[in-house]
Amino acid sequence: METKRKGFQTKDLVYVALCAVLMAVCSWINIPSAIPFTLQTFAIFCTLGLIGGKRGTASILVYLLLGALGLPVFAGFSGGVGILFGITGGYLLGFILMGLVYWLGERLGKGRRIVEIGSMALGLVLCYAFGTAWFMFVYARQSGAVTLATALAWCVIPFIVPDLVKMALAVLLSQKLSKVLHL
Repeated sequence: METKRKGFQTKDLVYVALCAVLMAVCSWINIPSAIPFTLQTFAIFCTLGLIGGKRGTASILVYLLLGALGLPVFAGFSGGVGILFGITGGYLLGFILMGLVYWLGERLGKGRRIVEIGSMALGLVLCYAFGTAWFMFVYARQSGAVTLATALAWCVIPFIVPDLVKMALAVLLSQKLSKVLHL
């Protein structure tokens, strides 16, 4: 009788590493506008859609660990624990919630694409919520209190439409690539 392995195989580790690199590269791509946009969330969505919730969450953790160690993997070629504990660090840490929610949706939805897309959207909402609470706490300690409406206006509202577009593109791309790459 053959037993199912619970850990990661070598190919899983390769996928995790490649997707962590994808996140780093996409965080460096800056779309110029009044508020700078990166492709970080696009990479998160692609990662989850391509390699799934378990390996995707592991990839997000690797990405954040590399950044915490000081490698310049975050937006603007930055890195270090100070970024994670800084004013916008909650949004980076919120990526873990995105992965975990997707993983849960994947298990509950049993391969139904609509459940996985809903899990991506819910994960994004939780990332926004956690990041905004973090932002308000750190901002209050550094500069004084800020209202929820102000925090949302600065940190969430300008990103909703671009993030939804990135999610849609990532879902389409991951569907096409999964067929070709046999992931």
